[in-house]
Amino acid sequence: MTIVWSPLAIERLVEAARYIARDKPETAERWAADAFAVVERLAGMPRSGRVVPELERDDVREVVYGAYRWIYRVVGEDVLILTVRHGRRRLDESDLEE
Repeated sequence: MTIVWSPLAIERLVEAARYIARDKPETAERWAADAFAVVERLAGMPRSGRVVPELERDDVREVVYGAYRWIYRVVGEDVLILTVRHGRRRLDESDLEE
């Protein structure tokens, strides 16, 4: 399977990394690299993430890394990374638009 990042997901990842970097630049760099590695595992195990609790839809799943949620959908041979959200924030369904 192929991992495909939405522009929104990339934007949110960059925002989170910048926030972390304000206090700890090295940590932010490592966090971003590790986050990509966590998401890359979905290529081999696309249904390994849990169903997003507030949606209760089988087609929208998430993996959690640190304090962040990586929301994705499997479409054909692609794993679409839709958005990145802090774990304390509820998912806005407008983030699911591809």
